[in-house]
Amino acid sequence: MASAASIALPLPVLPQSWAADKDFKAVGTLFPATQRNIEPVGPHFLAHARRKRHHRTFSEDERIQAQENVKKIEDDDSGEISEAEDPLMLQRDAKDWKGQDHYAVLGLSKYRWRATEDQIKRAHRKKVLRHHPDKRAAAGGSDDDSFFKCIQKATEILLDPVRRRQFDSVDEAADVEPPTKKQAQKNFFKLWGPVFQAESRFSKVQPVPQLGDDSSTKSHVEEFYNFWYNFDSWRSFEYQDEDVPDDNENRDQKRHVERKNNNARKRKKTEDTSRLRALVDECLAGDERIKRFRTEERANKNKKKNEREAAEKKAKEDAQKAKEEQARLQKEKDEAEKAEKAEGKKAKEAAKNAAKKNKRILKGSVKDVNYFAEGDASPAQVDGVLNDVESITGKLDNEELAALAAKLGAKKDAGEVKAIWDGEVQRLVGEGKLMEGDIKKL
Repeated sequence: MASAASIALPLPVLPQSWAADKDFKAVGTLFPATQRNIEPVGPHFLAHARRKRHHRTFSEDERIQAQENVKKIEDDDSGEISEAEDPLMLQRDAKDWKGQDHYAVLGLSKYRWRATEDQIKRAHRKKVLRHHPDKRAAAGGSDDDSFFKCIQKATEILLDPVRRRQFDSVDEAADVEPPTKKQAQKNFFKLWGPVFQAESRFSKVQPVPQLGDDSSTKSHVEEFYNFWYNFDSWRSFEYQDEDVPDDNENRDQKRHVERKNNNARKRKKTEDTSRLRALVDECLAGDERIKRFRTEERANKNKKKNEREAAEKKAKEDAQKAKEEQARLQKEKDEAEKAEKAEGKKAKEAAKNAAKKNKRILKGSVKDVNYFAEGDASPAQVDGVLNDVESITGKLDNEELAALAAKLGAKKDAGEVKAIWDGEVQRLVGEGKLMEGDIKKL
C-alpha cells in the first residue's frame, strides 16, 4: 500500500506594520444564541433504541435482523417466484448437472424460457438464502451442499445467453402436448393455440403468426400454415453433446467424439423438422376453417362452372331457336312459293279451261249459223270456216277470247255473227296480227 507524503505549507507572514485594531475588518456578525430541542433520529439511533428495548447485544441484534431480512426477501418473492420443491430434486447429485431441470431448481418452472434475467437473479437469491450450507448447518441441518451446487450451476447456465439458449433448445418441459383428434373436436383453438405458441420460441423470424380463431380470414389462415410449413428453426442440440475429452494426448478420440456429436445434432435436427411437419399436418387435418374455405371455393368454382354452362346452353338454345326460326321462315317462304305456284298453275288451268270453253263457244257460234252456208254446209265450207276460226283464235289472248265469246255467246243470227267476226278480223288486221287474205271464209 502506498504511503502518504507530508508537505509543509506555512501561512504567509503578516507585514510588520499590520495591527489588529486598525487593519482588521469584520465581514459579518454572529446571530444570538437560541435554545432548541434536538431529537435523535437515523438508522443508528433506531438500532440503539431496538437493542435497548429488547435487551439485545450487538451480535444478537445483527443475527435477528439478518433472519428477518431473509424472511422479508422470501415473502417479497413468494407471489411471483414460489413453487413447491420436489424432495427428490433436493437430493440430486450436483455432478449430474446436465440432467437437471435448471428452471425447476430455481423455482421458475412456470416461466421457463420466458423468465427474465431479473427473475433469475431474484430466484437465485431466494434459493441461496434458503439452502446455503452455512444456514443449514446453523439450523442444525445437514451440511450436504449438493443442491446448493445445483442452484449455482443452474444460475450460471441461465445467466449465460449462449448456454441458456442451448438448454432451452432441448427443454422438453416447455413443450405443450398436442391434443388428440377427439379432444380437438371440442376445443380446437384452445388446445392447439398453446402448442404453436410453445413451438414459436424456436423461430428465427419473429413475431410468429398464431393460429387465430374461427373468425380468421382465409389470408390469415393461409399465412399461418405457409409460415409453419416453411418454419426456420434456430433449434440446436449442443446441450446433449457427449463430453469431449480435454486432454491433448488422445486427439483422435477427441475428433471422433466431435464427429459423433455433429452427426447426432444433424439427426436430431432432421427428426425435429419431421416432428414439426407432422404436427402441422395433424392440425391442418382437423382445422374446420380449411374445410369451410375449400367448400366455399368449390361452391364458387361450381357457380362459375354452372354460369358458364348456363351461358353455353343459352347460346346453343338461341342458336337452335335462330336456326328453327330460319327454317320456319324458309318453310313459309317455300310454302308461299309453292302455294303461289299452285295458284298460278290453277289460274293457268282456269285460264286454259276458260280459253277452251271460249274457243268452243267461238266454234259453236259458227256451227250454230251452219258455217255461214245456205242449206247443207259442204265439208270444204266447214273446214274453211273452222280454219279461219283457228287462225283468229290463235292471235287472241284469253281476255280477247273471253270478250269475243261474250259477244258471240247469245247470237244466233248468221248476219250478226258474221259482222262480229268481220269486226274482229278487221281489228286484228289493223293491229298487224293478221294479213289481208289470211282469212278466206270469214
